[in-house]
Amino acid sequence: MIEALELVKHFDDFVAVDGVTLHVRAGEVVALLGPNGAGKTTTVRMLAGLLAPTSGAASVAGFDVSRHPVEVRRRVGVLTEAPGLYLRSTGTEYLDFFGAAYAMPAAERRARAASLMTRFGMAADAHRRLSEYSKGMQQKLALIRSMLHDPPVLLLDEPTSAMDPQSARVVRDAILELKKDARSIVLCTHNLGEAEELADRIAIIRRGRIIAQGTPAELKQRLLGSPRMELRLAEPMNGWLPDLKTQVDVEVHGDTWLRYRTANPAEDNPRLLHWLAAQGIDVLTLSEVPHRLEDVYLNVVK
Repeated sequence: MIEALELVKHFDDFVAVDGVTLHVRAGEVVALLGPNGAGKTTTVRMLAGLLAPTSGAASVAGFDVSRHPVEVRRRVGVLTEAPGLYLRSTGTEYLDFFGAAYAMPAAERRARAASLMTRFGMAADAHRRLSEYSKGMQQKLALIRSMLHDPPVLLLDEPTSAMDPQSARVVRDAILELKKDARSIVLCTHNLGEAEELADRIAIIRRGRIIAQGTPAELKQRLLGSPRMELRLAEPMNGWLPDLKTQVDVEVHGDTWLRYRTANPAEDNPRLLHWLAAQGIDVLTLSEVPHRLEDVYLNVVK
């Protein structure tokens, strides 16, 4: 659905995007992560047909972003970090204006707007002026606007910024539902928990280049190493530690606990438990210590 190959964008002597290659299939969410100024927003604007690439190529929903930008924009819903709302209009007027801009019949756009306002818990606010909306409500309305014409591709830049936890949960659930409809979604976010929850794949961009890409699990394995396990015992080890070290690669330990790495937990964990049982050592818990996406991100961008 989205194919970008060696996209480059120059602003005079400044290289904002430097050879980005990205593929997003139908029904897939790809999160773009990176520090401010890394090139995420510029990449999204090129994919939306709003900026012409300096070089490289990209197609969205089968249309080339350079040769057919109008057709691309018909098939893309864009949520920018600063949506630029018309604050004197009401929610209903605002959505109706954009529905008309997409050439949606009046009855269809009004029904679609009403349905989305209800879905996002904003039906009671539809006739209020946007200047009276909170920042979170304005962000939700901007998201509704991006979905109004039912596009197959969504480009979302910080979709839950400024939202309270309940509103953010509604938006995340909506994104997961949209993915089921075979939409392609690019998500730019600084919220690493949100990226891990929503994204099928993650691309980390720095200084205009994608420097790491893969599923969250692949990135954790590649950049943080083998899974780390934590063993907690019912009593102090009392001299058992040297023998335990012959069974597993112990990294750190205390009186009643230790952590170790294993490339093959399906074999190593049962073997260790059998050994402990044979020694009469009671185990309280054996669990994996989760790798955090934050650790992956900091490891890559530092």
